Formats: sequence, structure tokens, C-alpha cells
Amino acid sequence: GGDHTITYPILQAVAEKHGPVGLVHVDAHTDTGDRALGEKIYHGTPFRRCVEEGLLDCSRVVQIGIRGSSYDPDPYKYCRDQGFRVVPAEECWSKSLVPLMAEVRKQMGDKPVYISFDIDGLDPAYAPGTGTPEIAGLTPAQALEIIRGCKGLNIVGCDLVEVAPMYDVSGNTALLAANLLFEMLCVLPGVKTM
Repeated sequence: GGDHTITYPILQAVAEKHGPVGLVHVDAHTDTGDRALGEKIYHGTPFRRCVEEGLLDCSRVVQIGIRGSSYDPDPYKYCRDQGFRVVPAEECWSKSLVPLMAEVRKQMGDKPVYISFDIDGLDPAYAPGTGTPEIAGLTPAQALEIIRGCKGLNIVGCDLVEVAPMYDVSGNTALLAANLLFEMLCVLPGVKTM
């Protein structure tokens, strides 16, 4: 759906009910900028705002697929300083993410977890319909491994953001996004699948 700004108010509501939550964040970007064009709230800042408000359990935040251009010589410093685990895309290339997700499940434990999936975490060869595409991203199979790897976690909410169908005349981005959302619904606690 909408841009990644929507995750900020969602996490405000989730944290009001559950306290600070863990986060499985799939994205090409960390979305921890401070401001853009003078604004503190935009699609590149939601997780910095969440940290500032204490909405995240920073020891249980993992960001997967991060890559692309940056305005900073050490673009992941803020995240690591907060205690986030940053998994750059190049650490995911040409391999299964099943082992990574076993580690993530241990890290998340049984406390509440939120999944936030930016479609630009995937390579634009698969999902060109987004506003900030970055080359050399994840594959749809890896996306499924991440989402299915969250099964058994105490998931209290999820989103899939940054889909812009007008940038993809094939419709593949929207189709992929719909299927990933379906997969997220399937890993919610209490959902029985075959």
C-alpha cells in the first residue's frame, strides 16, 4: 500500500497495547533518516521516530536486504548504535535465508513482533513498481523464506508498503505484493495452514 510513513502511527498504536515490539524489517533502506526537505516525518524516517518514542525493543530489530546509495559514509551507524541487526543485501545474495531466519526467531523470542515489508527490498527485476528501486535486491523466494521464517513468532501486526502500480505496466509488483501479504496472514499466530 502506501509509503513507509504509515508504519509510524501503526507502531504507535501497537506499542500502546503491547509495549515496545521487536521488528522484522525488509527494505532496501533503513528508513532511519532524521529529516528531508525540512520534514521530520516522511517515508525515510519512520524507524528513527519510533526509536525516539520508545516504540521498538531495539535489541529485537532486524533489517534485511539493506543496500543502495546513501548520503552518509557509514549509512548503518545509526541503526547499529541503537542495537539493530543490519543484514545488507550482499550478505543474502545467492543463498537461502532459512538459516538467517532461525537466528532471527531466537533473537525475537516469544515477545511481540511486527513485520514491516517494503517492496523495494526485492530486486526491481521482480518488483519495479516502487518509488525508490535499488538494484541487487532480494528474490521472491527469499521473501517467502523471510515471511515463512516468522511462523511461530508472536506477530502482533504487519504491513507491506511502497507499492506503486503505475510504475509497473506488467502488474507483477502488485501481484507479488498481494501474495506476500497473503503469506503474512498465513504466519499470524493461530492461523492453521496445510
